[in-house]
Order: sequence, then C-alpha cells, then structure tokens
Amino acid sequence: MQPRREYHIVVLGAGRIEPLIWYSPQFVQNVWIESYDPTIEDSYRKQIEVDGKQCILEILDTAGTEQFTAMRELYMKQGQGFLLVFSITSTSSLNELSELREQIIRIKDDDQVPLVIVGNKSDLEEDRAVSRAKAFALSQNWGNAPYYETSARRRANVNEVFIDLCRQIIRKDLQATQSRQNDNTMRKREGPNRHDRKRERKRDSKRKGPCIIL
Repeated sequence: MQPRREYHIVVLGAGRIEPLIWYSPQFVQNVWIESYDPTIEDSYRKQIEVDGKQCILEILDTAGTEQFTAMRELYMKQGQGFLLVFSITSTSSLNELSELREQIIRIKDDDQVPLVIVGNKSDLEEDRAVSRAKAFALSQNWGNAPYYETSARRRANVNEVFIDLCRQIIRKDLQATQSRQNDNTMRKREGPNRHDRKRERKRDSKRKGPCIIL
C-alpha cells in the first residue's frame, strides 16, 4: 500500500469576492452554502486519489475579507499550492490576482510555485465582465498557468481545480527529490572535498593512538 502524501493548499482571491469560502465545502462535503459569515479562515481536510496516489489535502480557505489581508503572508508561507480565485463578473477581482501572485513568489522565493487560476461564477454568463480571452492572456503571461472557469453553485470544475493543483505539487516534489539524488551522486563521483579529507585525517589519527618511542 502506497503511503499517503499530505499537501497544504491555500485558496486566495480579491477581498470583495464572496465565493472563496464556498469552494472547500463544495469540494470536501458536497455542500452548497447560500450565505456565510466572513471569518479569518476556514480549514478543511480531504483525502483524494490523484493518478493512483493517495493524497490528503489540508485546505486553508480564506474568507477574502479585506480586514484580514495581514494574515496572507502566514497563509503563503504555509501553502504548497495556491488557488487564485476571481469572479468572471468582476474585472477588478481579476486585476488583484497579479499582486497576490507577486506576493507568493516573494515570500516563497520561487517563481515556479504550483497554482491554478480560477474564474468563478461561470453560471452567471449573462453578467460576465471578464472575457475568456483576457483570462487566458493572464494565464499565458504567468507561464501557461492552468485556468479553469468554475461554478461552486453548480459544482462545475470544482474537483478539477484541486486535482490539477495536486498534480503540480506532486510533480514539484518529484523534481526536488530527483535534484537531491543527482546532487548526492555528483558528490560521490567527485570524492571527498577538503573538509571531508580533514575530518577523515582526524579520525585516522584517533584510531592510530599515540606514537611511543622506546
């Protein structure tokens, strides 16, 4: 039986976008929430299978209220992958994602952080303010970051965004493991460095003991 992997996912978005808190209940519990009380955060835990691997997702779903933006840095330090959510009915909510991404990259010191761009409220097509072309242009500008249009109300693409993000995290973990293995192999081929040789000489001198002249 394969060991279960645990990953920390953070859901972030513009301060005025209400649907953020709806994502995790839909994904974890298949529950649709008509209304909610803004809180600092909600966390959820769910086990899923991704490409034959068992994964446990620790999902931190921020409420998106502006008075709690000071907490974002802590969320970003803890997260391994991020869902950046905007509403297709609000151009300003899309514009705010760039600042969030820049903050994530700065805090993680990594411009290849796993993330998915999520255009929510796809069920409100008649109220659309953000064209698909504009959202795809942002995706391409971010190195072809995955982009999904979703509806928490209709549960459209809700599972898919979490699975895609989990795949990215797994791939990044595998790359990091491979890089460490390659580094270890290179060190073995190069042999001991100056510090290793110095430590080895000290160990040899201790094994030999004192030299006694008769």
